[in-house]
Amino acid sequence: MAISHHIVSQSFLSRRRLLAGGLALTGAGALAACSSGTASRAASASAAGGALTIGLTYTPNIQFAPFYVAKEKGYFTREGLNVTLRHHGAQESLLGALEAGHEDVVFAGGDEMMRGRSNGVDVVDWATMYQKYPVALIVPEDSPIRTPADLRGRTVGLPGQQGENYFTLRAMFKAYGLSEKDVKVQYIGYTQSAALSAKRVDAVIGFTNSDAVALQTAGMKVRTVSPVADGLPLVGVGLGSKSANLRTNRQAYRKMLTALDKAVAYCREHPDDVLAITRKHVPALANPQRRAAAKATLARTLELYTASGAFGSQNAGTWTAMSSFMQDNGLLSKPVPAADAYTDLTK
Repeated sequence: MAISHHIVSQSFLSRRRLLAGGLALTGAGALAACSSGTASRAASASAAGGALTIGLTYTPNIQFAPFYVAKEKGYFTREGLNVTLRHHGAQESLLGALEAGHEDVVFAGGDEMMRGRSNGVDVVDWATMYQKYPVALIVPEDSPIRTPADLRGRTVGLPGQQGENYFTLRAMFKAYGLSEKDVKVQYIGYTQSAALSAKRVDAVIGFTNSDAVALQTAGMKVRTVSPVADGLPLVGVGLGSKSANLRTNRQAYRKMLTALDKAVAYCREHPDDVLAITRKHVPALANPQRRAAAKATLARTLELYTASGAFGSQNAGTWTAMSSFMQDNGLLSKPVPAADAYTDLTK
């Protein structure tokens, strides 16, 4: 089934593109009009009455809803925090504003923060928000591919040799003893939906809460296949700060987690109100079809927050496994011990 160019052109999904992707909920004009803040000098929360800038790593999107809700409903304020939400520009470095001191907190993948640390960025992940890693193998519903082993002799598409999609490919190959000799890999940019619907590839690696939803919303029946049966050795999206900033603002960040926990609960209980709040940042939600698509994306995104422990808790075993995996597969410039890359503020 063909997917419209409008849907396809907006399905940008590396972690860098995750929160702009899938359902095309905003455009360049909305970015200029709706960014919740501009770069500001990072300040100590204790010295500036709780003033904190959070870097949201792409354009306004429904997947940032808990942050919009926490600010709109006053959850940050009730915790004594004065929060600015700052959306990144399309060409902006993921960790550049954090490193430069223009942001106190960045919302990014744990794996990307570990890779950044290996490249000399002093970033420490202090809360895992997406407890379930959001990337999977996506295939047509009637595909014979049931496990990654079935990819032998077939073609898989992903954006390029970077980000969560690529990390997932490498983890999947390692788990199933595969290589590019066994599977044809096509680096197709952010056109997974078009490539899959046109049958140019047999499967794509994409995000369950946006790529898969985009395809389904556009009318294509798809399934997701777990890339690694016992779980990926990768840490999902979380909150990170420079180590000095973390020492100064540790209590403020705990309060931030409390506010976001309340916001996620509100998102689950009041999805229609959340869409109305998000529409202030994403005017395209005035369109009924995009609103329905956004509601589906919101539901799938909230599933990623589910945790058996405290909200934002860290899994030491996964961090240790990721450190080894990324080093062994040449994904780090230099070794990064897990203990240096994260801390757990829920304890």
